[in-house]
Amino acid sequence: MTAAAHVTAEIASQPACWARAAELAATVGHDLPQPGERVAVVGCGTSFYMARAYAALRERAGQGETDAYAASEAALGRPYDRVVALTRSGTTTEVLVLLAEVSGRIPALVLTGVPGGPVADHADALVDLSFADERSVVQTRFATTALQLLRAGLGFDLAASIADGELSVEEPLPRLWLDRSQFTFLGRGWTVGLADEAALKLREAARAWTESYAAMEYRHGPISISDEHSLVWSFGEPPAGLEDEVSFTGALFSADLLDPVASLVRAQRLAVELAARRGMNPDRPRNLSRSVILTGAAA
Repeated sequence: MTAAAHVTAEIASQPACWARAAELAATVGHDLPQPGERVAVVGCGTSFYMARAYAALRERAGQGETDAYAASEAALGRPYDRVVALTRSGTTTEVLVLLAEVSGRIPALVLTGVPGGPVADHADALVDLSFADERSVVQTRFATTALQLLRAGLGFDLAASIADGELSVEEPLPRLWLDRSQFTFLGRGWTVGLADEAALKLREAARAWTESYAAMEYRHGPISISDEHSLVWSFGEPPAGLEDEVSFTGALFSADLLDPVASLVRAQRLAVELAARRGMNPDRPRNLSRSVILTGAAA
């Protein structure tokens, strides 16, 4: 097995996974958050960033108050009608502890890649995303598939996103991106979570110098880091005038018309290509494991 073979194949499979998620959403809709419910969405790492994206989308769609939390920091003493937990492995300590704490008090929906794992003991409803589970430590298709299923549950038609995803998988990345040594990702609304995830992917896979911000916040200090060695990447339409301001720093600016989740696929591919240039294997990144299991944390 060559370096990055797993994550490369998993990235390429995402459009097909999203199509399955769209079909699945139609059959599990009764388990997903219903309009008007007050919902807390939780996860860790990549799953937390997907939770943030979904929470912003759901509120923007007028379907109810939705908060996103890192599982270790969730404030679930507030009145929620449902907790939604995203966990690829179903074994992450913080998620298991949180769900045990709310058991019998707040109904919990779990989206997981391992439906037979420990998390099933704490789920009132469970969505099986094992078709999007991964062998690579670096998480790609599970996270985007979970988000796409939740988007479909909000009534979004994923057809255009899937088509854009196919383009993101097939089209070569601009060579100029790979010559950069500093990367800043920007988002607005629900795409702030995607910007955070893009930055995480480059850090995990390639140990790259990456940052992420809400697009307007980037102007309030972080723009000072950008120079001719930087790539500044906007997920979704950037604020008016931002491209000119970035260009003035000497940085390369990128924004496209693709669905933002499809754009995230391009960021995943960039992470893998940068890792290859640096002799790293994102299937087994330094200091990381597939699931964070903390001995004694439950006690």
